[in-house]
Amino acid sequence: MADRNAFTDKVKITIKAGDGGDGMNSFKSYKGKPACGPDGGDGGKGGDVYIVADRGLNDLLPFRFTSKFVAEDGERGGTNLCFGRGGKDMVIKVPVGTVVRDFETDTVIADMFSDGEKKLIAEGGRGGKGNTRFTTSRRHAPNFAQKGEKTEPHVLSLELKVIADVGIIGFPNVGKSTLLSKISAARPKIANYHFTTLSPNLGVVKVYDRSFVAADIPGLIEGAAEGAGLGHDFLRHIERTRLLLHVVDASGAEGRDPADDFKKINAELAGYSQKLAKLPQVIALNKCDVWGAEENVKKFKKAYGRKYKIFPVTAVSGEGLQPLLDELVKLLEDLPPVAREEADELFTYRKPSDLGFEIFTDGGVYVVEGTLVDMLCRNVTLNDPDSMAYFQKILREKGVISKLKEMGVSEGDTVSIGDVEFDFVE
Repeated sequence: MADRNAFTDKVKITIKAGDGGDGMNSFKSYKGKPACGPDGGDGGKGGDVYIVADRGLNDLLPFRFTSKFVAEDGERGGTNLCFGRGGKDMVIKVPVGTVVRDFETDTVIADMFSDGEKKLIAEGGRGGKGNTRFTTSRRHAPNFAQKGEKTEPHVLSLELKVIADVGIIGFPNVGKSTLLSKISAARPKIANYHFTTLSPNLGVVKVYDRSFVAADIPGLIEGAAEGAGLGHDFLRHIERTRLLLHVVDASGAEGRDPADDFKKINAELAGYSQKLAKLPQVIALNKCDVWGAEENVKKFKKAYGRKYKIFPVTAVSGEGLQPLLDELVKLLEDLPPVAREEADELFTYRKPSDLGFEIFTDGGVYVVEGTLVDMLCRNVTLNDPDSMAYFQKILREKGVISKLKEMGVSEGDTVSIGDVEFDFVE
């Protein structure tokens, strides 16, 4: 059973828009007059599926317990020209920063970047037409109606990527959570053991009249880029940041060398993504109040001082934090804003508006497929002469008959259109 306290930032869900309601096939009737003309109403449209970004949500945990989302079907049309009620839309709320992808192709459908942003993911099926719609000057009493349009389920992957200006990274237990609690109003869990932080914590940092969002990313370990420890699960969150604040334990109290720690974490970033490796970094040498830290700070500055801005700090007491914050604000002014992930604008689950078709041969049978065929399958009642006349009329008007002749169809050849097979007759 899934842990209800576990942080979840990647899930798979299934969605389905509502089916359209069937059109009604009915006739008016009065006492002594059993059939006074068609009065069948249209079916209602199926509900759409939307995804909405909600800043009040922190992770994707609810989707581990509910993974299927189905919009309501449209109602069937009624008698006396009554339309069926449209189906209710399905609105799926996700945390801000959730990237929505088609599971099969991995194509980005939407990046839910802003609070309240709403994206139509799948359209509901159109309602079928009632028999009244098929009356013409020559057909006064059509005895058939159109079925509602059916929709297909789709599988999506949702991936949460924290949106922050500054990502706080480093080995476990180096003081990242303590630092965040000192520079913002965030209150992350803090304890003296590895992996206290099991999910990214966000805090708004105010520096005079400026502010930025900082994210405490769970501690990385050696091998994180290959999936070791917790770090691999959270490397994706660093991709959303503009600047990295690399916290290093300057005390060496756990028997590790600060310079070696810094080198290993950067190797993990490069192993996961060159984009991460190229993000600008500011280094905070933490726990400088511990005996022995002063010598480690000197060695670290000698090794990396020419390439990076280095700030000795003591997060517990707040010593040295103001110069660090001033530098972060200064760097952020010149960096581009956090960018949303580009979605494929052409990708859509919406139904094609054009009625197209294609014809191919299979074992001597001419097979016609396409959106035109789907429409005809919904419209045609095989045992009704008027409906079959409508079927043949559409085939001629849409060029299906002409295309069959171009492909060499002969008298008596079998033609398959949807569930209908017939011998071709001139």
